[in-house]
Amino acid sequence: MAKYLAQIIVLGGQAIGRAFAKALKQEIAASQEAARRGGGGPQGEKRAEANARTGMTLEEAKQILNVDDLKDLQKVIKNYEHLFAVNEKAKGGSFYIQSKVFRAKERIDHELKQQMDAARSKQSET
Repeated sequence: MAKYLAQIIVLGGQAIGRAFAKALKQEIAASQEAARRGGGGPQGEKRAEANARTGMTLEEAKQILNVDDLKDLQKVIKNYEHLFAVNEKAKGGSFYIQSKVFRAKERIDHELKQQMDAARSKQSET
């Protein structure tokens, strides 16, 4: 009886150990991916600060407004105005979705401002 109990304990410990190792590997991979996306350094810090301020990443904002490239400012504005108008509470829309659309536009505006500031500083250096 004690032999079987010892085997159960050993097998359970092995299973928990494998699960812990797998979870640790996944966490390390996710951390490395987040660092790669953030860019690291001062640029990564600015992006993280913008993400925290608006509550969403640039990728999420681009998905919400259905834009691939920020250079097409007219498409960003057109999609924002359409989605904002469609989701008005008076028209039976969702205030939550409308606020997400607003935050997405705010996040993209912040990113565009950072790009413009970087371009200006680079221009002033030369």
